Order: sequence, then C-alpha cells, then structure tokens
Amino acid sequence: MRNSRLRTGLKDNWNAFMVKDASFSDNDIPFCPTRYSAAPKKIVTWTEAKHIHKIKNLKDKDYSVDALICFYIDDYKFDGKRSSIWTFPDRAFRVIKHFKGIITPDFSTYQDFPHPIKLYNTYRMRAFGHWIWEQGYDVINNVRWGLEDTYRYCFDGIEKNSVIAIGTVGGSPRRIKDRARFEEGLYKMVQVLSPQTIIVYGSDNYPCFEELRNRGIQIVSFPSETSASFMRRRDVRV
Repeated sequence: MRNSRLRTGLKDNWNAFMVKDASFSDNDIPFCPTRYSAAPKKIVTWTEAKHIHKIKNLKDKDYSVDALICFYIDDYKFDGKRSSIWTFPDRAFRVIKHFKGIITPDFSTYQDFPHPIKLYNTYRMRAFGHWIWEQGYDVINNVRWGLEDTYRYCFDGIEKNSVIAIGTVGGSPRRIKDRARFEEGLYKMVQVLSPQTIIVYGSDNYPCFEELRNRGIQIVSFPSETSASFMRRRDVRV
C-alpha cells in the first residue's frame, strides 16, 4: 500500500498486492513495465483464451500457447459481476499462465463516463499488467484515451520508446464522427511515449497509421476475432 501503515483486520478489496513495490506517477497511476521478448505470433481475445483453456486443460494441465491474450472485447466479458478478472484475479491467472503473456486489459474509458471511473480504469490497466509482469510473463501496455482532458493521466505508467498496443475494433476510428478524436489522441500518444512499435488489434487501414510509418514507427496489425472469422468463412465459400 502506498504511504500508509498496515492495520490489522484489513482485507485487500482493491488488489493492492498487484502494485506491491510498484512506482507511481503524480496521478497515482502505477508503472507497468513492458516485457516483450519477441513479436507475438498470435493474439487471442480473453474469450478465445478461456475456450482454449477449457479444451486443452482436460488433456494436459501443463499446456502452453505461444500467443498473447488481449481484452479488446465488451467489458462485461472480462469485467462482469461473475466474470471479472479484477474481482477474481487468481481465477484469471489459471488461464493466463498457459499463454505467453498479455496486452493489458482494455477497461473502458468512454467519453460519457464520470471522470473518477476513467481514472480508476486507467489505474486498473496498469495495476493488472504490473502483477502479470511480476509473474515473469510478457506484458505489453494497452493505451486508451478519451477527450483531451484524459491526456494528463492516460499515458501514465508506460515506458517511453517501448512497444505499446491499441485496439481499433470499437467505434474509433471506424466511425467518421470519432476519427478526428482518435487521431488527435494517437498523435498525442506518440508525442508523449515515442513508441518504437505500435501493435494494432483490428484494422490499420487508416491514413494516420501510414503517417506514423513514414515517421519510422513500426505498425504491426492483427485482425480482430470478428475479421478473422469473416475471412475464414469467405475462404470456405471460395
């Protein structure tokens, strides 16, 4: 716990164990180190990872999968009342430990969320990632921003000149009305973090990513679960 004395009878209801020995930003966002041993061969969603675990764990309790787990899915699928990786971290780790590592959770920071929730969800992204990093697994920070008011904390806790990840499977930048906000935040992220590589889960077929390539930043895209399923069905029809 930061700057506090331990008291008897306390229960760790806010997962302080995840940030033990972590450093913090001025906004109290924990620092989540990046561990990136090699470019991921595959990225699977948390939903896919659980399905893989259910099947493989029946035959081999020590199985391993050379893939990173991401959380670019609806929040209720990994942060619901009964399915929350935050509320039940030990249960989540039973799955995660069989994979190469994670892209830190994409807890939502929607524009219409109250400010304290957006700040809390940013905190949770870094705290969960720090915990998995401490277990020795690969960890790549997911970066999520909102409007300009989030810029003061949404990039906290992430190494500069490192590998980061973003998702493009939601409304931005697919929706034209959200594209300008997405691009503004993307360029601000590059200015603040100076990433060497940006992993994009979803389409990178937008001019903003081509501009970043021209600046010398490596853009590595992985098709989303939905896109991959569509391509598989198309191939079958052909």
